[in-house]
Amino acid sequence: MLFGVLRFLHIIAGILWAGGSVTMYFFIAPTMRSIGDSGKQFAGHLMGKTRFTLFMTVVGLVNVLAGVVLYGIDAQWFQSGWMRTGTGIAFGLGAAAGILAFIFGGLFGSANSAMAALSAQIQGKPTEEQMSKMQAIMKRQAIMSRLNVVFIIITITLMESARMFG
Repeated sequence: MLFGVLRFLHIIAGILWAGGSVTMYFFIAPTMRSIGDSGKQFAGHLMGKTRFTLFMTVVGLVNVLAGVVLYGIDAQWFQSGWMRTGTGIAFGLGAAAGILAFIFGGLFGSANSAMAALSAQIQGKPTEEQMSKMQAIMKRQAIMSRLNVVFIIITITLMESARMFG
């Protein structure tokens, strides 16, 4: 029963987390960037006034925690030879990639918070120092969001194909 509930939570949370991250990276973020000030308003509303960030954090955390427990059960709490099979290795690598995706997603969220705080300080046209900080944060956002999505895709690929390596 516990295994079934954890598996359900892991799969549903993974779909929501990966779907949200991939949609944001490939479609929403580029659209926000391309429409200028309207995009900035939309981003400010999405990140600051909705529960999108909280939702993504919760589904990512549920996914990772359920996955760790599922792997622990399958690996007899990290004592089983199963961990050295092709399937066990693929699930283990997928888990590691998922944990990295969660970390990079958190770092992306942190960069979003830093951008929101900086934007709140700007009155009118940004100063050179503010522009420099904004560019550094935007660079960090781009790197973290890319790494988040790359590791999510690696995770999905390994989790989906793990049983083929058995």
